[in-house]
Amino acid sequence: MTSSTGAEHGASASASAAHPAPTLEKGAIGTGDLVFFVVAAAAPLTVMAGVAPLAIGMAGQGAPLGYLVSGLLLIVFAAGFTAMSRYVRNAGAFYAYIGRGLGRPAGVGSAYVALLAYNAIEVGLLAAFGWFTESGFRDLTGVLIPWWVWALAGLLVIGVLGWLKVTLSAKVLGVALVLEVLILLVFEAGVFAHGGGPHGPEFGVLSPGHLLNGGVGGMFVLAIGAFVGFEATAIYAEEAREPERTVPRATYIAVAFLALFYTFTVWMIINAYGAGDAQRAANGDGGGDMVFAATERFAGAWAADAMQLLIITSAFAATLAFHNGATRYFYALGREGLLPRRLGRVTARTGSPAVAVVVQSAIALLTVVVTLIAGVDPYSVTFLWTNGTGILGVMLMQACAALAVFGFFRRDRRGLPVWRVVFAPLVSFAGLAVLIGLACVNLDLLTGATPGVNAVLLAPLPVLFSLGIAVALRVRRHDPAAYARLTTTDAERV
Repeated sequence: MTSSTGAEHGASASASAAHPAPTLEKGAIGTGDLVFFVVAAAAPLTVMAGVAPLAIGMAGQGAPLGYLVSGLLLIVFAAGFTAMSRYVRNAGAFYAYIGRGLGRPAGVGSAYVALLAYNAIEVGLLAAFGWFTESGFRDLTGVLIPWWVWALAGLLVIGVLGWLKVTLSAKVLGVALVLEVLILLVFEAGVFAHGGGPHGPEFGVLSPGHLLNGGVGGMFVLAIGAFVGFEATAIYAEEAREPERTVPRATYIAVAFLALFYTFTVWMIINAYGAGDAQRAANGDGGGDMVFAATERFAGAWAADAMQLLIITSAFAATLAFHNGATRYFYALGREGLLPRRLGRVTARTGSPAVAVVVQSAIALLTVVVTLIAGVDPYSVTFLWTNGTGILGVMLMQACAALAVFGFFRRDRRGLPVWRVVFAPLVSFAGLAVLIGLACVNLDLLTGATPGVNAVLLAPLPVLFSLGIAVALRVRRHDPAAYARLTTTDAERV
């Protein structure tokens, strides 16, 4: 019996070696693709047209620099993050970084939190896509098609794109991103064509003194949330060409572009109304439409109509980007046995994590159905509530990853400068910790919910982190070999 079993095991191992299980497609993604994934996930048009008015309403003239300071903080974070990317390439991204720098139990805990965060953001964005499409299609055609029909149609397309080669998703995201950036540039050009606003370009808006205005704390919550998703550069490291170059390059390009573009666009929105009137306009009855109204005034009705359409594609692109990110977390955790191993399967034909795509799509479908049955608003409840949880979850992972960079290089800097692997991660951790505190105190600004609801939305984060630690410790007791493989890639296991 023993010899027979051993022979069968040997034959199985030989067959596995001759026909290894398919993995994510190597070398499929370049720097440009990574930038598209990151910036499209940030949804610049949705952020500027839908969220920036709220930030202006809170902080007034302090809003433009709020986006710039948030971007600079994340660039400091990226200095250490990209240094570690040379040594850690895993579709689980933050999970692998934290596991290597702070220990595998913390890494597994963070993986469960990251999985929740990415799924929460994705399903919320899908609901928002349906909501934007319903209202936009009704305004342009007079025909009302319920939001959930649009959401299900979007989910079908996103599921198909997720199943196919990742390069196709990159192309779709690239087209959507270029269009939404172009329409914002049309708005900005219109403002400049009219002399830079009612009072000309007001450079005093960019004075650091405005960061002392009341409401700046709440504004920073919205500003830092505008960058969520930039870790996608690391998520796709296993699929990138020359990841030691493409991941750092794409990270810096994406964060720098977003920081400068957000800052300039918010400054132009304020210029369009005048520095003294912008905050009042943002807090007025039409504050939510102030970007569309300014676009119609300075660039024409056609531009405002185009912006209404492109905010739909912006929401779709962001949903697709987070869908791909969430499926790769499912894949990474399934591959390592922290979730059912079927999730770690990849299709040989397209190199996509097919089972993870189906599971993630099923979660999104369930969210649409629950929202519909409960009769709640898809934007003010489903989108805002899930994104409140998701953004806080990602911010927590960023802070933990910053500490992990310091921990990873603490004994051996591997020839890298001290500012990059010591000071940068510690400074970014301190900054992120402050912003997390502000986000928790001002969570109602993100969710519009009561303190009780906000407490419920935050509760899963520490619960899942603790559960992950418990799972990792259990694996260490019962299967030390499997525990040693956690946070590694397929290539590192060979």
